[in-house]
Amino acid sequence: MRLEDLRLRLRALGAKPEHTQRLLRDWVNALPPDAGRPRLDGWLPKPLREALPALRAEWHSLARLQSEHPGEDGSARLLLALADGQTVESVLLTPGRTSGLCVSTQVGCAVGCVFCMTGQGGLLRQVGSAEIVAQVALARSLRTVRKVVFMGMGEPAHNLDNVIEAIEFLGTLGNIGHKNLVFSTVGDLRVFERLPAGPVKPALALSLHTSKAGLRERLLPRAPRLSPDELIERAEVYARATGYPVQVQWTLLDGINDGDDELDGIVRLMAGKHMVLNLIPYNTVDGLDFRRPSRERAAEMARGLHRRGVLTKLRQSAGQDVEGGCGQLRARAIGQPGTPGPSASADPATVAWPKSLRRPPVAVD
Repeated sequence: MRLEDLRLRLRALGAKPEHTQRLLRDWVNALPPDAGRPRLDGWLPKPLREALPALRAEWHSLARLQSEHPGEDGSARLLLALADGQTVESVLLTPGRTSGLCVSTQVGCAVGCVFCMTGQGGLLRQVGSAEIVAQVALARSLRTVRKVVFMGMGEPAHNLDNVIEAIEFLGTLGNIGHKNLVFSTVGDLRVFERLPAGPVKPALALSLHTSKAGLRERLLPRAPRLSPDELIERAEVYARATGYPVQVQWTLLDGINDGDDELDGIVRLMAGKHMVLNLIPYNTVDGLDFRRPSRERAAEMARGLHRRGVLTKLRQSAGQDVEGGCGQLRARAIGQPGTPGPSASADPATVAWPKSLRRPPVAVD
């Protein structure tokens, strides 16, 4: 369901623009009816007033909490049921100065990243803009949310109309600062064309994962065939246009993209750019042949890149202690095994990563 569907329904019940704005603003901010403001009685048209309880129940049913999995770091992974019975994941990020939420934009994903559980089952359907916003409304009923990152299940660029509609809604009625809306992508060209044209310009996160074009094609088999150099160039243009540094996402895979050769590639690509590199140690998935590097190696990489002029942050994927990597909660809920499913197995690169291609272990002082 899209946000426009909600507006049309309200209009059919006699809502004027100010009625629609008020009701949708209350919903996305998880405000109780009439909280500290004039009552709706006598202000709303009678048909709308009478239908309001059923409407609110319908909006809440767009994303219902099926299970919550708190992490030791204060984060919480949420398994959410959509109205048609499909499930997606949201993540309440570790509380801090900006309380954040990671939302899903698709049920499944078509990119097929070989290290990601979500990509193993392929794409089932798009998540409507109203369902995206419903994830925020539900999360705000649990805790404060001031930042929304579109980094959950799915590739936002493959659901661009719905995601942009949700971003514009959250950046206005949702009271979220534009730089606190973060659009993550593997690098679809449409992103660089359409995001700068909208009234709400989100920050950009680029899932890069390697500086090598050939390796990236193996890791992200169905991502657009743009080289890391071209992706960084286009991201830099966006960063300079918006003033927001681009977040470059790099999932650390032991023996695959954590070597000194990759450090050289990162420096070549990113030094002097308006960007920050997020190193994210891999969140282990049973049945997939990947491991996270040691804590010492990850820390050494971050320190080395800092010394060489690349702003680097060593992140921890929320939910590691509850085995809540992207797609894992949903996979367990539907009984999906931790191995690639039929829709992913057509591409040999998605089945297993040959151990012969791993580099020898890197020594750490």
